[in-house]
Amino acid sequence: MGFNIPPIKTPQGWLSIYHAVGPDKYYRLGAVLLDLDDPSIVRHRTPDGLMQPETDYEIEGFYRGVCFPCGAVVIDGTLFVYYGGGDKYCALATCSLEELVRHLLSCLRN
Repeated sequence: MGFNIPPIKTPQGWLSIYHAVGPDKYYRLGAVLLDLDDPSIVRHRTPDGLMQPETDYEIEGFYRGVCFPCGAVVIDGTLFVYYGGGDKYCALATCSLEELVRHLLSCLRN
């Protein structure tokens, strides 16, 4: 698991988007909520990837099968995650920050 973007502070914990490599050698994005007082404690983690390579620009490229987080920002409640696709393209994925945190809170604690 690798962290590439600074964690985002939420009332429920530090949200961090990470990448990990699966058995198929594809890089996927996942999310964790870390403890506000001790970020070394993982409170919640998505059991499966939030995003995986699916489109041509993510599957083909310098490295096949890559979704790799590069940066993130929250604007008006929307989380914008900038990510690399295929180690060749820069792309953008968005979601509601509140919905993502709610999803994480529904995931089992580690």
